[in-house]
Amino acid sequence: MSTMTVLDPTDESVPQERPRAARPESLAGLTIGLLDISKPRGNVFLNRVEERLNGLDASVIRFQKPTFSKPAPVDLRHEIASQCDAVIEALAD
Repeated sequence: MSTMTVLDPTDESVPQERPRAARPESLAGLTIGLLDISKPRGNVFLNRVEERLNGLDASVIRFQKPTFSKPAPVDLRHEIASQCDAVIEALAD
């Protein structure tokens, strides 16, 4: 399994290596969360992603952060984790 370096914008002094999450062979029957981080036009991107996911027989649940400048609230993260098999986060300007 390959690893990738994820840079944390709050502390880039020591990048952490994390293994990639296992990917499903198919999205059919899975519930995919779409998280809009509240940047302008992120919803435009997610609308198109939702269309494509529906074509792959995945269920989609939409979520939105209150503001892009802060991490998602704990209750929102818990809601996403408890309802979704995977999540796609969108940001755009």
